[in-house]
This record gives sequence, C-alpha cells and structure tokens, in this order.
Amino acid sequence: MASEVIVVGCGPVGMVLTLALHRRGVPVTLLEREAAPIEDQRAAAIQPSSLEMLEELGVASRIVEKGLVSPTFHYRDRVTGDLVAEFDFAALSDMTAFPFVVQYEQFKLVRTIIEEIGPDATLRFSCKAKGLRQRADSIDVLFENEDGEEERLAASWVVGCDGFGSAVRLAAGIEFVGFTYPERFVKIGSDFDFMEAGQALCYRNFFSDPDEWCNLFKVAGYGPPGIWRTVFPTRVGETDAECLDGEGIQGRLQKFFPKNGDYNVVYAGIYHVHQRVAESFRKGRALIAGDAAHVNNPIGGLGMNGGIHDAVNLAEKLSAVIGGASDALLDLYGRQRRKAQMDGVQATSIANKKLMEAKDPEARRRRLDDVRRTAEDPGRHRAYCLKAGLYASLEQANAVT
Repeated sequence: MASEVIVVGCGPVGMVLTLALHRRGVPVTLLEREAAPIEDQRAAAIQPSSLEMLEELGVASRIVEKGLVSPTFHYRDRVTGDLVAEFDFAALSDMTAFPFVVQYEQFKLVRTIIEEIGPDATLRFSCKAKGLRQRADSIDVLFENEDGEEERLAASWVVGCDGFGSAVRLAAGIEFVGFTYPERFVKIGSDFDFMEAGQALCYRNFFSDPDEWCNLFKVAGYGPPGIWRTVFPTRVGETDAECLDGEGIQGRLQKFFPKNGDYNVVYAGIYHVHQRVAESFRKGRALIAGDAAHVNNPIGGLGMNGGIHDAVNLAEKLSAVIGGASDALLDLYGRQRRKAQMDGVQATSIANKKLMEAKDPEARRRRLDDVRRTAEDPGRHRAYCLKAGLYASLEQANAVT
C-alpha cells in the first residue's frame, strides 16, 4: 500500500506523529537522514498533558515504568542557597492520572515508539531529504537514499519533523521568525549523585543567579546511579574550546557544588539557543511540526512537549482530511499550534529565562518574591502547574477556530 503521508525526521515528534497516524490506519513512510535513531542528550521532561496523549497512544505505562517520576520542581536562589519555591503537580491530581513529570530521555521515547509500532510502518534510515515537488493532488520528496542514489517518493502529504534546520521547511519556503540568544548553553552530565551528597533537591531544579544561573535535573541513563544534567550559560567572550576543556567543565561543576576530586563527566556539549516560530505551519501539501516549526530555550522542559502536542493535533486532522474532510482542517492545525507556541511556550520559556538570569537586584528580588508567593497561594500554585504542564496553552490553542 502506498503511503498517504511521508514523515521526515525520526525524533520524538516524528515518531509520535507516525504512531498516532498508524493508530488511525493511515499508511506512513518515515525518512531519517541518520543511519539509526541517534542517542542524543537533549529533551527529557515529559509533562502531564503529554503523558495523557501518550497514554491514548498506548505507550505511557512503559514510559512511567522506566523513567524517573518527578511530581515536584524547585526554584532556588543560587546566591543565598535558599529554596525559593516548590511546585507540586499533585495540585492537578483531581484532573489527571499523571500529576507529575517523567524524566525520560527523548531517544528512549523514540525507541519505545519504534518497538510499539514494530514492522507496521515503513522506517527508512540514511535517507537525506533534499527537496519537494508539489502537485494539485500529491507531493514528492526528493532525497538521497541508503545507497547514495537520488530517489523520489510520492504521497498525499509530507510532514517535516526534521528539526531546527528542517529541509522540509526550507524547501517549502516557510520563514522561521525570531531570534538567537547571544550566549550558548553548555550541558554537562555526571554520575555524581547530588541528592546522595546531602542536597535537599528534587529531580528538577532551577537555580537563579545574576552571574551564572543553572538548571540541574536527573535522568535515569542506563541505570543506577543515573545521570545528573547541569545546564549553564556561557560567559561573554568564552570560546567553545574554553568551555568544553577539562578545566572549564570541572570549574563550573566545582563552583556549583565543591567536592573533593574531579567530577566524572559522562558527556558535555554546547549549543546555540533560539526563540523562533515558523510564519506558517503549512504550505500546500507540506506541513511542519516540532522543532521544524518552533524552537525555544529549554528552561522549563517545554519544547519537546509542544512538539508532541503538534503531532497529536496534526494526526487527528490529517487522518480526517485523508478520510474526506476539508483540508481547511490543516490550516486550523497551524493556527492552533502557532497560538500555543506564541502565547504559551515562547512566552513561558522567555519568562523562565528572565527569572533565572535577572541581574538588577530590585528586579531580581521582585521576580523571586512573586514566584514564592505564587507557590504559597493554592489557587496561583494550581494555575502555575497548569501553565507549566502545558494545559493552559492547550486550552487556549484548542479555542482557536
């Protein structure tokens, strides 16, 4: 059976979309430029609203079983060492079976979905998308295949889930509007157990500091003791080499938590950080989702979840269109998910970064006091969890017609 949909990109968004379409009986071919699913140390936090969607797709129980369940998250003042606020998703336990975040690395989510689908979808690796050719009733993807040959594959629809540098978005001529932060972020993974060392932490911690804020969160890795990930901003004028050499990495970790001897570093990487949203999520028969359509800074664990929401929304509408509904549904997909990004994920992630890095003493005090008061007030606490868990952005987006 010919595929109705070609999905480009075997990340978490591409795989959730493939599974969601498969559950609806839509034939899919997925193209991925790499030779196999990559083991990248990127997103890991799966929010409660996303867990509900993954439950409908039949994979949530495996994620909860294998991941680290984190009902709480902390905001801390790195300057004083004080706990500023603790938020607890138990505030939402009356409305969800998942009142927590699960720390589950995105490459594990990809593997879980591949195992769930089995041989029922066509997954082609080492296939690099290079262009599109649109017709009135179909669209071709031009790509270099596994044998290094030029190949053309036709379908009714193509969805680019192929990340920041999306070949589908570029070929469709869709603008990616926004900005790039001047600093880069450095992520360092270590098997040193901060909680065992006596720190009163949870699995997700955000340290505000006018000089060097830090995110600290834990993932399971491949078993005990797990991996603690730290994320720091680079300093003005700091080169990538200075940041990633042994002295630079150990210096950051020892400043964060001094200890005897060096930290055992499992991995370290540096990356540019963007706040961008595509001007449109559709151009003809080409659509985009996930990082191909929007990117944001990672403070708060929102990016991958927004992409999962894209995939589930799009699968519902795309399967309806394939079944005979008007393709205006796909324009509605774009309007809804763009709304979720602009007023939800983008606004929240930018605000999170401002809270973490505020330098003016008075502005910093006001921001920390506000988050403290929010955590202490039950109504505001619940509203904050609805926002952090992306329920608020879903409600706002789904109200768009």
